[in-house]
Amino acid sequence: MSDIAITVENLGKSYVIGHNSKEAERYIALRDVVTRNARNLLRSTRSMVKGDPIVQGDETEEFWALKEIDFEIRHGDKVGIIGRNGAGKSTLLKILSRITEPTTGRVTINGRLASLLEVGTGFHPELTGRENIFLNGAILGMSRREIQHKFDGIVDFAEVEKFLDTPVKRYSSGMYVRLAFAIASFLEPEILVVDEVLAVGDAQFQKKCLGKMEEAGRDGRTVIFVSHSMAMISNLCKTGIVLNSGRIDCHGPVSQAVVRYYQTLNRTGRATERGFSSDVAELLGCELVGSSKFNEASIFDAITIRMHYRILRAIDAKCVPNLHFFSADGSCAFVSNADAIREIPPGHYVADCQIPGGLLNEGAYFVGAAITTYPPNGTYHVEFFDRNALTFNVIDPMDERSNRYNYVGPIPGLLRPKLNWSVRNYSP
Repeated sequence: MSDIAITVENLGKSYVIGHNSKEAERYIALRDVVTRNARNLLRSTRSMVKGDPIVQGDETEEFWALKEIDFEIRHGDKVGIIGRNGAGKSTLLKILSRITEPTTGRVTINGRLASLLEVGTGFHPELTGRENIFLNGAILGMSRREIQHKFDGIVDFAEVEKFLDTPVKRYSSGMYVRLAFAIASFLEPEILVVDEVLAVGDAQFQKKCLGKMEEAGRDGRTVIFVSHSMAMISNLCKTGIVLNSGRIDCHGPVSQAVVRYYQTLNRTGRATERGFSSDVAELLGCELVGSSKFNEASIFDAITIRMHYRILRAIDAKCVPNLHFFSADGSCAFVSNADAIREIPPGHYVADCQIPGGLLNEGAYFVGAAITTYPPNGTYHVEFFDRNALTFNVIDPMDERSNRYNYVGPIPGLLRPKLNWSVRNYSP
């Protein structure tokens, strides 16, 4: 069998969407309403006869949800697909799952694929949980004996034994997801596709699902995972694909993809244009001094975060620049602030925060930049706070300094300080 699990070539998907014209928003005569409705009915009838989707509205527009998508995924890869809402993630998964046909290009899949997309996808609502297990197994091409061999494990994982002979239309959304994921994972497809649907489950169930997907990866199966949780993506996946407006913005190591994703969130112009200012101060931007174009730094190197800001008018208060460091899952790693400055005149200022090497663990970090003022009356005021002013990635060069001793997995924690140790023979 080929080493390539999925090949995507020049993939594109377009939809025809409808709009109401501006004239329709104003007052119009009854005859105009009748004429417009007759025109829409004629167009809908023509689309129905041709087998095209029926579009509502006075005007139509072609919208490309995906365009010029090319990538390959090898067997055993664990790939995270990330992007903003509307970037094209769900459309891509539907095409990979053969739910939606592409408009251009083609997808080649080598191996049995199971997908878990929207809640209830692939279930027949009138059939019981037991019947849907056998139905989904048959769709995956499994024999009845194979399904029976996995049956008890599916029911135990999904925790739906009490409702096994109840039509799934009476299941809650959580029960739907538990059963659907159990079927998709226990029937052991070569390729497992999972959408953000796991957010429906509780924390304990999510933990079980992630463990199951990690197990699938260790068994050499291919996992494609979509999530808005960068912590889940970072922990589960080795490779990341960032979609932006229907196109691939980045395809590479997951840490690089996560940083790129956050850069797309911030790619809206200068900070002051996003409103990070007051009548006292405004944020001009943040940078990782001397970094590469991907804002990467080694865990062993000292790094400098530089904040540019402008003081707009003189005030009788202490002015304190401060930076907030967040991990990929949004947890605050630490906060650091400069010494207070009094009687600071208006002008452009630069504040540098130096982080020693051997402190941060590898992974993506997001820096929030703020200016806080402290007037003599004992209060304080936050002049601005941009929670995503800068993104950067800390990497481990995996050389002799890493002290990994052939261990290649992720090392837990936000910090990874290089501490002094002493080992000696104990003699009481």
